[in-house]
Amino acid sequence: QVQLVDSGGGLVQPGGSLRLSCAASGRTFSSYTVGWFRQAPGKEREFVAGSRYSSGGPIYANSVKGRFTISRDNAKNTHYLQMNSLKPEDTAVYYCALSAKYLIVTTMTSGNAYDYWGQGTQVTVSS
Repeated sequence: QVQLVDSGGGLVQPGGSLRLSCAASGRTFSSYTVGWFRQAPGKEREFVAGSRYSSGGPIYANSVKGRFTISRDNAKNTHYLQMNSLKPEDTAVYYCALSAKYLIVTTMTSGNAYDYWGQGTQVTVSS
């Protein structure tokens, strides 16, 4: 089993930055995929960013490309989503997710492909 704990959300003004964290514990995998998703009130959950390990670069939704960056700290077994130039439309609950598989790119954007989920962290962008 894998446990994911999301943190780092909060209230930020437009143009500001936040860094979300996803701390993983439990089983480890040599190859896996991490995704970040978000869900705004009244909207469907949507893919934000993802990355495959041990190889493969990150992919981003068009709406966040150039503003968000996904990364990890192996030593801490923690994944991050750095969010810059935040906009009001970025307001949502953000979730990290992990698949025990090395997903192909076209599958990475589907929440159904992931086995484990964090509890979510609220991000509110407002002046």
